[in-house]
Amino acid sequence: MKKAIVMLAAIAAMTFTSCKEDAANKVKAENVEEAAVRDAKETVYPEIQFAETEHDFGTIQQGTNVEHTFTFTNTGRAPLVITNASSSCGCTVPTWTKEPIAPGETGEMLVKFNGSGQNQVTKTVNVSTNTESGKEQLKIKAFVEPKPSKS
Repeated sequence: MKKAIVMLAAIAAMTFTSCKEDAANKVKAENVEEAAVRDAKETVYPEIQFAETEHDFGTIQQGTNVEHTFTFTNTGRAPLVITNASSSCGCTVPTWTKEPIAPGETGEMLVKFNGSGQNQVTKTVNVSTNTESGKEQLKIKAFVEPKPSKS
């Protein structure tokens, strides 16, 4: 008997709570618009556009220091910040614009290579930014001729 009463009470509770008005009709249009504006602001990112992402120094002598300046533009709608740039080895050193780059403005990244290695050499510079992807890559390459051997 107790089980039947508990079961009947559970069925009655489910019936009364499930028959409430449609919840979707209670959503205020002004709240939806406000949320859309808020969400649109959160998805505004800067975008970095390099004039070139790869540079070939051609043929250089081993131990020759060379450098190249990569230029970039912030094509997004928020200030661009480069938080870090690192190379695949210590023979390549990047330096960059530290200040935030406003939308439409340009900046520079200077990449220096000390001419180490032999034959075809390719080095990568990983750039960390506040863009949506958060990272970019630049490449430099050169054919490094070994120093003549002393006989």
